[in-house]
Amino acid sequence: MTYDISTIGEGQIRLTCYKGERLVNAQQLRATAACSEANVAGLLSQLGRDTCWTSVMPQGDLTDRVVNEFRSVGVDVSHICIKPEGRVALYFMEPGEYPMPARVLYDREHTPFRDVRVEDLDWEAMLDTKLVFVTGITAALTENTAVVVSHFVEEAHRRGIAVALDVNYRSLLWEPRRAREVLESIACISDIVFCSVRDGMAVFGIESDGEQACHDLRELFGAPTVVSTDQINGVYLSDDEHGDHTFPVVQVPVVDRPGAGDSFVAGTLHGYLAGDVVQGIYYGQRTSAYALTHYGDLTRVSPSELNIPSNTDILR
Repeated sequence: MTYDISTIGEGQIRLTCYKGERLVNAQQLRATAACSEANVAGLLSQLGRDTCWTSVMPQGDLTDRVVNEFRSVGVDVSHICIKPEGRVALYFMEPGEYPMPARVLYDREHTPFRDVRVEDLDWEAMLDTKLVFVTGITAALTENTAVVVSHFVEEAHRRGIAVALDVNYRSLLWEPRRAREVLESIACISDIVFCSVRDGMAVFGIESDGEQACHDLRELFGAPTVVSTDQINGVYLSDDEHGDHTFPVVQVPVVDRPGAGDSFVAGTLHGYLAGDVVQGIYYGQRTSAYALTHYGDLTRVSPSELNIPSNTDILR
């Protein structure tokens, strides 16, 4: 296999207000590359995995900005379909300071990715992989993207390639009913599913909490492994081999929140690919904590940093 993980998603530019400003009065914005799937591939690449991210993007400087971000950490971006015209997706963020919540505005209409067709992509290259990774974010964008994500998963399943799904429900992108229509069939042929307790309730009608919610999701999907998160109470695993477990959450100060969930998924998949999903969850908790410490959606981390003690002071 050429890759450990192959994925697809829309590259974007995130424009974020500086601390203490709101979009309505911001004088400057911080620009960073963004893409949930590419974030996962990028972190795994830094951990030594062979990764591939593909997309459909327009020719131009903003596309170069996004693609170069993920290429710089070792992601294979050679299968991205570049269109001669179009625009790059944007999203704007107010980080939020207590008691105000963070706020996101999407500007993703009329991009080439929204019109993606199955024939736009090099499936033979993308499927030369141990694991296919997809998210509900990409499936949510248009009927076209839902078809492409489903095709990717179904073809991987037909070829005996492992599938990982991150439900990652976004209420600004689609309704729960439509999300369930698309994602439940994908989850049912996935080998590992990531679904927060909140998304389990919103999308799949799971009314239980915590570890039981994770177990109920695995029963619903029939998937070998389900990982659920709860930002306050813990991380939950329901697994054919390991049974049901709860992993406590340690609260850490937040510099920049986007990308933390992707980092958790990447860390967990790093362990999963090595045959140890439990160790993967510990990795995921560590990488998601690191993600909160610096700006940008893509977490910068090295393999040696997976085992740094949580009470470490200055490295001298």
